[in-house]
Amino acid sequence: MRVLESAHADCVGTGVDSDSALLERAAASVARRGLQQRINLVERPAQEWAEPADRVICIGASHALGGTAPALRALSTLVTPGGRLLFGDACWVSEPTTEALAIFGQDVVRLAEVIEHALGAGWRVLSLTTADQREWDDFESSWRLGREQWLLTNPTAPSAPEVRQQLDGRLREYVTEYRGVLAFCYLVLTR
Repeated sequence: MRVLESAHADCVGTGVDSDSALLERAAASVARRGLQQRINLVERPAQEWAEPADRVICIGASHALGGTAPALRALSTLVTPGGRLLFGDACWVSEPTTEALAIFGQDVVRLAEVIEHALGAGWRVLSLTTADQREWDDFESSWRLGREQWLLTNPTAPSAPEVRQQLDGRLREYVTEYRGVLAFCYLVLTR
């Protein structure tokens, strides 16, 4: 999801996504916090959004704009002069295995390439961090947790064997193919 901070006094931010289910979850979260008057959620493909903002956040959504390099170029038109972009993207931090490349394809690039794409698109890098191994382990565990809890309460459900197989496969892939190889970087960028 890309969230844009609006210059409008009555609206702090706009969330843009083409996934209606995700937007429904976001709307419920906004309502629980009483922020309906401050956050606008828009169902639209990211590449169709053209309203510049002082603050733009694109975390894990570069694929919606064609990948890392195209996203960094496209986002440059959405940040007002002197504004900031928080850009988060997957990257290789060591040589990917053949299996990791098969899982993630050519869309993931090395951290150094992410930086070169940012600089090539005219960005200045104000901050660079990567998720450490504990954060990445937490992310993977959290991804599996809801499904694991469902299995505990629905062990005989017709779809339980398939869910169990998917979870076991994902855990094995993570531990054997991309743990310590795939990372997630966060860049704070300006122009």
